[in-house]
Amino acid sequence: MKSRFLITLCLFLFTHIVYAAEVDTALTYSKSMKKNIKAVVIKPEGYQTGKTFPVLYLLHGAGGSYAEWVKKVPEIKNLADQYQFIIVCPDGNVTSWYFDSPVDPEWKYETYVAKELVAYIDEHYKTIAEKRGRAITGLSMGGHGALYLAFKHQDVYGAAGSMSGGVDIKPFPNGWNIPKRLGAEDEFPERWKQHSVIDLIYLIKPKSLAITIDCGTEDFFYKVNMRLHDELLYNNIPHDFTTRPGVHNWEYWANSIKFQSVFINNFFGLKP
Repeated sequence: MKSRFLITLCLFLFTHIVYAAEVDTALTYSKSMKKNIKAVVIKPEGYQTGKTFPVLYLLHGAGGSYAEWVKKVPEIKNLADQYQFIIVCPDGNVTSWYFDSPVDPEWKYETYVAKELVAYIDEHYKTIAEKRGRAITGLSMGGHGALYLAFKHQDVYGAAGSMSGGVDIKPFPNGWNIPKRLGAEDEFPERWKQHSVIDLIYLIKPKSLAITIDCGTEDFFYKVNMRLHDELLYNNIPHDFTTRPGVHNWEYWANSIKFQSVFINNFFGLKP
């Protein structure tokens, strides 16, 4: 009877993981877009102590929202506990690509995520309010967004990652409402280059940014990720690059965020 009870207890504990992390829904305000925008904020176990915490900004993909990561991969709460960082999942609209639109003056998602949101989080949470305490990564559109924002704002982020990222938008001239925000690719080719991660690596300063990239070998973004890797190698820019079997889905990203968290935790462990 006693052994049966212990087995039942173990099964219960195994299938009912208890997270100490706390999940907030923050209502932020974007002055540049004149609207309220929600963000999930995960505070790790021990947040109530007197110390400050590094922050991982985790971006969703096209068609997603601020709540998607915590719903699809609730284990990220465990990652916040394990590595003792705050996780912030902002809302990047369904197809923002996390840039400021040169066509639509009310479309300012680069300004929002890289400036307004960071300022809000640093003001309202106990953060290490320096680039050594900030990292950014994301999936698909969010992978593009994370590298795009980090390349352009190396004073804000110290580490950046991409999971199955759309790191070159030029091969997809009709995709994800991008022409609506940039104009047609055949009419504005230079504008599309200015908003493609692969064409912005010249911005990376030596020893300024820790970079990790991964993509599944069966992913439709695999070729553009390979090209980005080759360009980084050609330009002698240090980075981690990982490929493994996988497609463009949540099974891949739920696994990928675990590896990226190790990389980001190692970065946060560096001395200033």
